[in-house]
Amino acid sequence: MIKNKNLLKQTPLQYVLFFTLPAVFLLFCFLLLPVVFSFGFSFMNFNMLKPQAAFFTGFENHVRLLTDPTFYKALKNTVYFTVIVVLYQDSLAFLLALLVKRNIRGIGIFRTAYFTPLVTSITVVSILWTFIYNPNPTQGLLNALRIKIGLAPSQFLHNPKTAMNSIIFMSGWHSAGYHMMILLAGLQAIPNELYEAAEIDGAGPIHQFLHVTIPGIKNVLIFVVQVTMISAMKLFTQPYVMTQGGPKESTKTLTYYIYQQGFQFRNIGYASTISILFFIIVVTLSLTMKHIIKEK
Repeated sequence: MIKNKNLLKQTPLQYVLFFTLPAVFLLFCFLLLPVVFSFGFSFMNFNMLKPQAAFFTGFENHVRLLTDPTFYKALKNTVYFTVIVVLYQDSLAFLLALLVKRNIRGIGIFRTAYFTPLVTSITVVSILWTFIYNPNPTQGLLNALRIKIGLAPSQFLHNPKTAMNSIIFMSGWHSAGYHMMILLAGLQAIPNELYEAAEIDGAGPIHQFLHVTIPGIKNVLIFVVQVTMISAMKLFTQPYVMTQGGPKESTKTLTYYIYQQGFQFRNIGYASTISILFFIIVVTLSLTMKHIIKEK
């Protein structure tokens, strides 16, 4: 029962404003204000432990960014992770969705099993996989299995050539279940009559997949790819927990570099400059993909 009877006399617009105001306030405080402050700090030399010593530097941070080899290394790692994980994770999710699509006895167990990794915190999963990737054959599960089948142990997270790929494999395994459920919903929304009509016309399983399944799930696939791409661009937890950006900066991403500059080196001005460029990159990619989708 509503105690304040005046609420009952308000117009629908006032109700909307009343209930949306808290969300708008939080959005302003935790999204819009940080963007504005980051833009301002990018033109300053600002140490968060000595805010009184901050001073205006103009485009000094921006010039430094353009000549910073670590930034380009982090950008390259971020792009590599994004491209590979989108292909790997979404392909795995689509395959799993096709496998669990049929309503057979016990299929719910498999759906739950594939979705379960996502329920666990990515921090906990990263710590767990650090032990799995342990280079010591007596402690690392994967190296113990490699020795059992006659392969030499691998350094995994300790080798610059394999560290990022090891993180990609773990990340795809962790998140594929979530996208599997979205794709499964899309597959189940395709009318069975379309498959029956295609079968009557003589279309085999491959033609049904290409001409019924893919067109029917196209919009869902596009959505999943967009979500995966944006999430992959923000990669931070796995490198932070598993490799600390190493070895030899092979797993250092843009978000990790922003954290490092801002919170480890206390260089808020330079971290803000990287953040603004990172924001522009993500928005540009999102708008570009949206434009491509509209064209199609």
